[in-house]
Amino acid sequence: MVHFNTCTKCKKVFQLKKYLPILLILSVMIVIFASGLHNHLTFQTLADHRAFLTGFVNDNFLVASLAFIGIYIAATALSIPGASIISITGGFLFGTFVGGTWILIGATIGACALFIAVKTAFGETLRQKAGPWVAKVQDGFDKNAFSYLLFLRLVPAFPFFVVNIVPALLNIKFRTYVIATALGILPGCFVFASIGSGIGSIFDSGQVPTIKSLITWKVLGPMAGLALLALIPIVLKRFVKTDKS
Repeated sequence: MVHFNTCTKCKKVFQLKKYLPILLILSVMIVIFASGLHNHLTFQTLADHRAFLTGFVNDNFLVASLAFIGIYIAATALSIPGASIISITGGFLFGTFVGGTWILIGATIGACALFIAVKTAFGETLRQKAGPWVAKVQDGFDKNAFSYLLFLRLVPAFPFFVVNIVPALLNIKFRTYVIATALGILPGCFVFASIGSGIGSIFDSGQVPTIKSLITWKVLGPMAGLALLALIPIVLKRFVKTDKS
């Protein structure tokens, strides 16, 4: 009886531990949204602190780089709105190449952290309770996981945090998730950094831009085209399969 009680307690502790990462993320999210810190992610804030930020980067490049990557990791893992502004800020502070690289690193690590937290907490439970529709979607992802993920990352219509969570619920392999995420967000990282590298001239004119004015279909169109290219392997597989049958 004592042994049985001990095993039961161990099982409960293990079940609690698997929820700790997602509970931590949710707790920090609540604090940030309740305090209104996310409201400071604006171009106006960047314009107001422009001199300080650029000076800090020039004097403390390594510290500033690590701080930016850390902020991007946190913003991605916590699914805080304003990732586009942070990305453009990265280009403004570090330039297109360096800024794009830091964005890529921060976004990939942050997405992977959220993926692990969600998969650990809910992945097994969802698979046990999954209905026919979820099982069908799971089967499609299992066969073409990389292409599907690459498409979802490239296409500008899907929210980034949704694409971070869904694969975790569908039991996608971590290695596949990491590679598809890094490759899928690669173009966008450098596009946003490139936009940010030229935002200083807008500030110089006394204007404060908006996301809509900076990110148009001239920017998103090529990314959507790349997303369609990611579906080619899936289409070819089905075409060849149909042809053989």
